[in-house]
This record gives sequence, structure tokens and C-alpha cells, in this order.
Amino acid sequence: MSANVAAIPIVAPRPRVINPWLIAITVTLATFMELLDTAIANVSLPHIAGGLAASYDESTWVLTSYLVANAIILPLSAWLSRVFGRKNYYMTCVGLFAISSLMCGLAPSLGLLIFFRVLQGIGGGGLAPVEQAILVDTFPANKRAAAFALYSMAIVTAPAIGPPLGGWITDNFSWRWVFFINVPIGLVSLILTSRIVSDPPEFKREVEEARAAGRLRIDYVGILLIAIGFACLEVVLDRGQEDDWFGSHFIVAFFALAVVTLVVAIVWELRHDDPVVELALLKERNFAISNVFYFLFGFILFGSTVLIPQMLQSLYGYTATDAGLVLGPGALVIVILAPLVVQLVKRVPVSRLIAFGFVILGCSLWYYASFNLATNYGKEAFARVVQGFGLAFLFVPTSQLAYSLLPRNKNNKASSLTNLFRNWGGSFGIAFVTTMIQRRTQYHRSILVAHVGNENVTFQSMLSGITSQLMHQGYSASDAAVRAIARIDGLVQQQASMLAFLDCFWILGVVAFCAPILTFFIRRFNQTGGGPAAH
Repeated sequence: MSANVAAIPIVAPRPRVINPWLIAITVTLATFMELLDTAIANVSLPHIAGGLAASYDESTWVLTSYLVANAIILPLSAWLSRVFGRKNYYMTCVGLFAISSLMCGLAPSLGLLIFFRVLQGIGGGGLAPVEQAILVDTFPANKRAAAFALYSMAIVTAPAIGPPLGGWITDNFSWRWVFFINVPIGLVSLILTSRIVSDPPEFKREVEEARAAGRLRIDYVGILLIAIGFACLEVVLDRGQEDDWFGSHFIVAFFALAVVTLVVAIVWELRHDDPVVELALLKERNFAISNVFYFLFGFILFGSTVLIPQMLQSLYGYTATDAGLVLGPGALVIVILAPLVVQLVKRVPVSRLIAFGFVILGCSLWYYASFNLATNYGKEAFARVVQGFGLAFLFVPTSQLAYSLLPRNKNNKASSLTNLFRNWGGSFGIAFVTTMIQRRTQYHRSILVAHVGNENVTFQSMLSGITSQLMHQGYSASDAAVRAIARIDGLVQQQASMLAFLDCFWILGVVAFCAPILTFFIRRFNQTGGGPAAH
């Protein structure tokens, strides 16, 4: 009997097989939540200021505090996920984001709201880099493009639907619900992550080897330098236009501190055995070029996503919901084209796809630059559709390019850098367009006003016509003349603003058309994932 027992083979339990797409949807859910919240809170600032008895200028720190915390934690995410374990760190970020969102909604004062927004920014900053690393390690190279397509839908759709959704929630409920909606999404993400996400064996092995070799010691100097540098730079970008840029001693001081600390941080990290941010990865040409594309992608996407709703609401009288209906078709196009782009990546060189995407993107921006105050919804939505068509051909090929020639054990650190470049592209893009709108509006107004005078026949004719119309409505001659001049001044301001928006679109278009030049420097590699990369 004992012989029979011994003869029975011992079968090791099979590891639980989890559909990688379930993992992709799970981690994308949290990143979508974070990106949505970044865009959704902007619309609610006037209501937050009123509800907490604060000025609008004070309430803008609700945005700045989040962005600063986000900027600090983003480059540290790869190192933190190695120290605590990728899954543990990711779940901590999701939990912190959900809890701090709840506390933001309950905050009784502006000071506490800003404090909880800092915590929310710390939690949100770790989501995107870890998610991208999870996707890279979960999917084989030949299916990675499809995973990135899902990710691209989230990062493009969330900023587009954030403003109208935030406006609708604020108008129909309360600004506090802008934060409360994150709580159930965060709980669902936590439950799913705990059940189906796990650290890959290669990642665990790398962490164990690094810990055994003593390379996971806390780099206090590197963390401090990076935190101060990125925090100061984010404050400069976010507050620069409001404080007149280098005309403000506050901005000059923060900019100088940012430059000094970041330069010292770069030198320190390049010499460190186990750097918090592995800048040496940028020596690989394809990875470096992809990060430039990520920066330009963020610059154009977030810059235009700020421009379009602002133009529609300030010049065309659209509500936040109506402006969202203009942005929506672009996101829909990306969703529709995603499967096509996934197939094209396997057959067409990524250099051609990226060049094509930027050219189409440039054409859409120059089409925006041809608008006038009589442009209708159809043309506005069509321009956004063309823009979405171009964006659809950018993110997936760029993601394939980023990881094309990197060793698999560098995926975690690489994802922090790619997300850092994309986020900084967005920050620079938003700062650029907000500054350009103000400066170019002033410029065009000065030109238009110079042509409006008593010697101008057109001005005199318009002034006379408006004055007569107002007098027929019952105004006295003096009141009618004053109101007529005010009305013409409003038209001049409106036209100056329109020209400023067109200038911004034109410049963004130039940036898009310049980007394809970099595609000539891409090193060829095997895009199918079926064999070794070609060098």
C-alpha cells in the first residue's frame, strides 16, 4: 500500500491564470479617475471660493497644491515601488487618493482643503507610472500595443469630459461631489487590484537582489533635491502668469531655486549607484526620442484642451456642457481608431505612424486657427475630430518606441520618466497658452484701438448707427453715445481675444509640424515582438 502511495505523482498546484485585459482595465480605472479629477476641479473653483469664504486667487491654490505634490511624487514612483513592492505601493496610492478625496469633500476650510489636496496629489502622482509599468510587464511585446491603446483612451478622454462633468455636478449638486465621486471608484479599484494584480517574478527578483546588495538604501539627498526642484518649477509654471512671471520677485526666487536644485540633482543622480531617477536610461536613443514625443504630446494635448473650452465659453457663449460636446467627438475618434492603430503598429514603422499623427495634429490646429466669431458647432466639432484622428496615431506607437530597446528589468524606472515628461509637457503647455492668450490679447487690442478713432470712417459710421439704435430704444443722446462706445469697445476686446486664440492654435500647429523631424533619428527595431530587436 505504501508503494502504491509512493507511486502517485505529486502535482504542483497550477498558478491562477488571470486574463491580462482584466488587469489592464483595473489599473486604467484608477488612472482615469486621477486624470478626471485633475480636470474636473478646475471648473469648480469659483464655487469652492464662495463656499469656503475665500477669494478666487486663494482658491487657485487648490489646483497648485495638487500639481506640486503630483510633480514631486511622479519621478520618485519607480524607486518607491521597488522599496515597498509595486502592488503594495499602487494600492497605497489608490487608497490615499480615495481617502483624501473624501476628506476634500468634507473639508470645512480652505486650509484643510489644500492640505488634503496635497495628500491627494501624492496618491495620484504614483498611479500612472506604476500602471504603465504593470501594463508593460503584463502583456507580451506583440500585444503591448493593444494595452497602450486602452491606456491612451483614458488619458485623452478624461481631460476632455472633466470640465463639462465638473460643471454639471457643481451646478446640479455641490462642488463637494466633485471629490466624493472618486471614493466608490477608488474602492472598486482597490478590491480588484488586491485580487488580480501581482508583482512579476522578474520584478521581485530584481528587488531582492538590490536589497541583498544594499542598494535600496534611502537616498535622502536625491529625494530632497528632486522634491524641492520639481515643486518650485511647478509653482513657477502654475503661478507665473498670475504673478507677471519674472516681474515678480516670488517667481524669480522659485525659478532660481528650481534651476539650482535640479542641476545639482542631475549631477547627484548620475553619480549615484542606485539613483531615485535613473537618468542614464536616456542614453538609449529610442527611449530619449520617445520622451521628447511624450513631452510634445502633453504640451499640445493639454494646451489645446485648455484653449478650446475657454474659447468656446468666453467668445461663443457656450456652457461647460456645450463645450464638452465639442471635445467629445475627438475622444470618440480615438476609441474607434484604437484597434486599427494596434494592427498598424505591427505592419508600419512607428516612425511613419508618429510622423503621420503629428502632421494630422498640426493640420487640425491650423484649421482651428482659421476660425472666426461666426464659426458654428459643426466646424468646431470637425476640427476636434481631426485632432483626435492625429492623436490616435501618437500614443501607442510612442509607447512601443519607448520600451523597444530597453531591458525588461528597466520597465519600472522607464515608466516614471515617460510619465514625468508627459506631465511636464502638459504643465508647460498650459502655462504657455495661458500666458500667450493674455499677452496676444493685449497686443491685438492695442493694434485695433489704434485704428478706431474719429478719423476712421467705419468707426464713425458704426458709432452713429449704434447710437441711433439706442436712442430709438428710449435712451437719451448722451447715454446712447456712452453705451455705443462701450459696445464698440466690447467688440474690439472680443476680436482681440479671438485673434489671440488663433495665434495660440497657430503656434501649437508649428510645434506639431516640427516634431516629425525627430523620427529620422529612430533606431529600427522588431515591432511584432516575435524575436529579438534589430539594432
